Amino acid sequence: MKMEKVLVTGGGGFLGKVIVRKLIQKKVNVTSFSRQRYPELERMGVSQIQGDLCNKTDVMKAFKDMDTIFHVAAKPGIWGAFQGYYSVNVTGTHHVIEACLANGVERLIHTSSPSVIFDASDMENLDESVPYPESYLAPYPETKAMAEKLVIKAGQKGLAVIILRPHLIWGPEDNHLVPEIIRRAHRLKIIGPTDDLVDTIYVDNAADAHILAGERLSADPSLSGNIYFISQDAPVSKWKMANDFLDAAGLPPLKGRISSRTAYLAGWVFEWIYKIFGIETDPPMTRFAAKELATSHWFDISRAKKDLGYAPAISTQEGLRRLKEWLTAGGRSHYGL
Repeated sequence: MKMEKVLVTGGGGFLGKVIVRKLIQKKVNVTSFSRQRYPELERMGVSQIQGDLCNKTDVMKAFKDMDTIFHVAAKPGIWGAFQGYYSVNVTGTHHVIEACLANGVERLIHTSSPSVIFDASDMENLDESVPYPESYLAPYPETKAMAEKLVIKAGQKGLAVIILRPHLIWGPEDNHLVPEIIRRAHRLKIIGPTDDLVDTIYVDNAADAHILAGERLSADPSLSGNIYFISQDAPVSKWKMANDFLDAAGLPPLKGRISSRTAYLAGWVFEWIYKIFGIETDPPMTRFAAKELATSHWFDISRAKKDLGYAPAISTQEGLRRLKEWLTAGGRSHYGL
């Protein structure tokens, strides 16, 4: 059966909004489920349901009569109380699964992250068989891993599921990666080696992969339970990418460098101070960020190519051109520049 009545959790967010837009272009009946209403979605003519993932009743009502769910909503970040991440990423996903099973939803596409397998070491050209680590340095990857496991179990109970792991999503209207680099440009330093590589993915490509997953799972239920890395399929130095983002914003490249050991120790100290004094804003550095910034992490996406027919339609160069165009046309004010 084809996707006919689709709901996107977090449909007003960065990735969710692009998925919604692309589904509309395919003439799919799509609904967004978010905590607030978004004028841009209204202009698209999208049905919006306001609700909270942490409220089981809200989710149950929203999922009625839907055949496909794209579960994109999550609490991201590198700092914060564990319970805050758990309530959204784990309890919220549990509610999504319960609502799918109770309402007879046919398929669930779950947005995850490669960070769920990050063990603080270099990860180069790895595939989906890599196991989860025994411990985590931050609540986000830990709770996203817990959510993944819930989705896998749901697949064993008869719900058709696919898990996608996009890495470092970016593009116009990005509200995490690009603005974080721009806002910290004056004090951000290169950490560790400069030849380590990472995967990234342009937001439109990430959205395409999600829709392909929904379509292929609809046509071939045997794909249920599969996990897929998705990316630009072009690993790049994270520091070159950071400088490309800064150039798109009309800012100078990064200057200065510190060792990965110094960054890790600084992260440990900042975490201790922020916990002692109950500071809720993000520290300048954390242990997780130090390890992530000082290691390679790029992945083999051949499984997504084979099973989903995925290939990045927008090159990194074209994506950077679009980002610069957006920033120049007013996006800079979006980031308070």
